[in-house]
Amino acid sequence: MSFTELCQKARLRMIRMHFESKVGHLGGNLSCLDALLYLHHYILTSDDIFILSKGHAAGALYITLWSTGRISDDQLGQFHRDGSKLAGHPVSGWIPEIAVATGSLGHGFPMSTGIALGKRLQKKHGRVYCLMSDGEWQEGSNWEALIFAHHQGLDNLTVIIDLNGLQGFGSTEEIASMTNLIDRIRAFGVDVIEIDGHNEAQLASIGNNQDNGPQFILMNTVKGKGISFMENRMEWHYLPLSQEQFELANRELGAV
Repeated sequence: MSFTELCQKARLRMIRMHFESKVGHLGGNLSCLDALLYLHHYILTSDDIFILSKGHAAGALYITLWSTGRISDDQLGQFHRDGSKLAGHPVSGWIPEIAVATGSLGHGFPMSTGIALGKRLQKKHGRVYCLMSDGEWQEGSNWEALIFAHHQGLDNLTVIIDLNGLQGFGSTEEIASMTNLIDRIRAFGVDVIEIDGHNEAQLASIGNNQDNGPQFILMNTVKGKGISFMENRMEWHYLPLSQEQFELANRELGAV
């Protein structure tokens, strides 16, 4: 199966999972799904740890783990339901691929720095990969973690930022003037690269590890990627799909 086919299959299953559970947050799930799929299918090793800091994109993580065979179709059917392990935000402790619980934005990156330092002190192999949202950079804890990561020279840490430009109540620029994020992060002395988060060839750069400190990757993405009425629309941070919208989304994604 090609990467394009994998992404199409994952998108279709994800919108069905959200529709059946009557759950929103599809916009931010669709913006980071390609990166999650590429990371888990082509980059992560058994020594690596992945942390989803933007916990509201749990649906994309569950679908990714389904695509690797780690979560069953029956489990997806329990998404967001009472007693389910597939909660609206990732819950740790029941599957190795979900290392920590995330949900309150701004916690994933600081935890990642501690885990990366712990790996180094224990002389353990593998990297820590942390996927963040751009809106999380309005949280002060992340700037403290950035100082710490640079100071400690955490060359076993890769931070991937989903730069879709939208958050719960508007654009990141409108809410907190979060323009030129790449320059702001680079000013702390770390290396940053910018890629298209929906381009397979550019996603491969996530695996280009370095040995001079933490690696930061800013992914330009589209919120609601692949569904015309969702793309770059802030309200799809929240809304669930109606029956009509679900059918239209399936047609646009090429369901057969």
